[in-house]
Amino acid sequence: MNLFQDKQIKHYTAFILTLVLLIFLSVISLNAVQVKAMHGLFLSHDNAVVTSLFQQGVSKDVIAKAITSTTNSQEGAALLADIGVTEHTAIRFLPFIDEFHKISLYCMLLFSVILSSLLLAGSFIFFWKREQLYLQAAKVITNFTEGDFSYHMPQMKEGTIYRLFACVDQLAMILQSKNEAEKKAKDFLKSTISDISHQLKTPLAALTMYHEIISEEPDHVQTVIEYSQKTELALKRMEQLIQVMLKITRLDAGSIVFGKESCGLWELISQSVSELTTRAAREGKEIIVDEVPEETLICDKQWTSEAIGNIVKNALDHTDSGGTIHVSWNRTPAMLRIMISDNGSGIAPEDLHHVFKRFYRSKKSLDTQGIGLGLSLAKAIVEGQGGIISIQSALGEGTVFTISFLT
Repeated sequence: MNLFQDKQIKHYTAFILTLVLLIFLSVISLNAVQVKAMHGLFLSHDNAVVTSLFQQGVSKDVIAKAITSTTNSQEGAALLADIGVTEHTAIRFLPFIDEFHKISLYCMLLFSVILSSLLLAGSFIFFWKREQLYLQAAKVITNFTEGDFSYHMPQMKEGTIYRLFACVDQLAMILQSKNEAEKKAKDFLKSTISDISHQLKTPLAALTMYHEIISEEPDHVQTVIEYSQKTELALKRMEQLIQVMLKITRLDAGSIVFGKESCGLWELISQSVSELTTRAAREGKEIIVDEVPEETLICDKQWTSEAIGNIVKNALDHTDSGGTIHVSWNRTPAMLRIMISDNGSGIAPEDLHHVFKRFYRSKKSLDTQGIGLGLSLAKAIVEGQGGIISIQSALGEGTVFTISFLT
């Protein structure tokens, strides 16, 4: 039984069984004592009767016959009744019976006191240890309710109570994880709101200034046109910022479930760069995509296309006129890699470990386009699908981003 896996219950049960054995042995011993006492009393009684008869001159044969006789008669009962010896006679008037009664009573009281003391002492020790165990558990649970999970429930032994304690410990771990998750969620929300607030300050301030300028010079058509265009650019920047931040927030919160479908690699890359070729031609840059045979990739087409597009857009931001952005690929037995390389300005070694951080802008690229969220979003999309994104760069020579998916 699981009950007896608990050492305290096992010891208490052994104690009770031992006590029962002692009671059984005590009853046997008490019976032996009573028999011996009764035997002695009968001898004393017979001796007293024989002595009295001798003193009255009764012959030995008559005395012997009387002592060994086992026959009862009405005359004998009547004689005993005449001298006051009946079944209703008080024990105190029967010296030998009274003495036997006292001996039996003393023996029973002695054995009762001893056995009761053992029972009370053993039970007290068991319940005291149990109480200490419960107090220890209550203290730990109190710490749990106060948010302190550094303590643990007693789990040093086996038994039902310790399995209960283990379940409480497990519940505490779940609560701790939940508290930590809630704290992270609050910190994440706080950080996100702070980031959005910080990034919106600049375009909002610019919009306020543009509005004041247009309001002060409504008759200067050229000024109105110029600052209207700037207002449009600021609004587009705000819209882009908000959209990207919402996407990153949804990805970080785990509210986006990526689909898994077989996508043609050529179609995927073409969709990624289709909207950027016009910009590249306008800026005097070229996007080269290697020919891709009938190669497929299991991914979420829409999101993966956005991740590749963000990396190509970043390459355009950091490539001068006349530069090229090259999209290539290769496959190994275990992995498919998409490489996006450029011959632009490259990334300084001290910036390499920060390029995927939100809003990170190198000191050398503060005058370039972008809001500092494209690479962060691309990383979240790729890693959210189990992929890996890595970067290699040399200052002044260009940069290579590699997106790897297990096949």
